[in-house]
Formats: sequence, structure tokens, C-alpha cells
Amino acid sequence: RKHIASLDAATADDQVLLGRLLLAAQQLAREHGVDTGYRLVNNCGAPAGQSVFHVHFHLLGGRALGWPPG
Repeated sequence: RKHIASLDAATADDQVLLGRLLLAAQQLAREHGVDTGYRLVNNCGAPAGQSVFHVHFHLLGGRALGWPPG
């Protein structure tokens, strides 16, 4: 495990770890039955709404998601 405060703090050395996070999100979407349509959100920096300073994603699904978000 490695602490990465935000995507802005990630480096090329983190490619494998970040790829694993995306594949884990894909698996979670399947497990929760939302794999036909979901959104993966990452807030990067306080102005974007990041309040927990480690890289993490929010998996949204189970309903129609409009665009633009918010």
C-alpha cells in the first residue's frame, strides 16, 4: 500500500496501482449490479470537493445519471 493524497500527487510509478483501482471499481460495479451503466468520480483537490486526502473513487449507479453532473 502507498499513500497518494490525490491524483495530482500520483506519478508514473503509480500506474499499476491506479490501474488496479480502476479494475476494482469495474468488479464492484458487477457485484452491485450496476455494470450496465455507472459513473466513477474522483475529486482532485479541495476546490473540486475533495475532503479526504487519499486517492479514492465514488462509484455511482443504479439510476439514470444526467450530464452535466451536479
